[in-house]
Amino acid sequence: MPLESFQAKLATPFAVLGIRTVGALLTDIEYLPRGVATLAPLNRLAEQVCRQIERYLDDAQYRFELPFDYRGSDFQCRVWREISKIKSGKTNTYKDLAQRIHSAPRAVGGACGRNRLPLLIPCHRVLASNGIGGFMHARAGDPITIKKWLLTHEGATFH
Repeated sequence: MPLESFQAKLATPFAVLGIRTVGALLTDIEYLPRGVATLAPLNRLAEQVCRQIERYLDDAQYRFELPFDYRGSDFQCRVWREISKIKSGKTNTYKDLAQRIHSAPRAVGGACGRNRLPLLIPCHRVLASNGIGGFMHARAGDPITIKKWLLTHEGATFH
């Protein structure tokens, strides 16, 4: 994405977060490499998003209150709504989520990978039955490091 596609780029301990807004809605938060240049918020909503992320970084129990839409297929939105119910410091498995919405674990994982609003829709709180599972369509590298950082920050147990 070109630089101007983000309305802010916020440095965090685990990544630079690219924040995209359209009108009065937050549309995307992207994990960018830590070395990416930051960008001061270009509008009031992007500023509000940055402030709330900073509050979450200070207090893992902070609950985001930002205007957004669940933008995806009906199935993805069902998965994301269910994930949004998982409280900070808690985790759930792909299998358990799939059973609750009458689906399959792999399909839940696919919906997690298409989540455009990480942190707000906390897919990092969804684990495999036998370990940490994947994150951002990866099973190793920076995405898993980010997932572990977020879970540790929230005080969640994982292996």
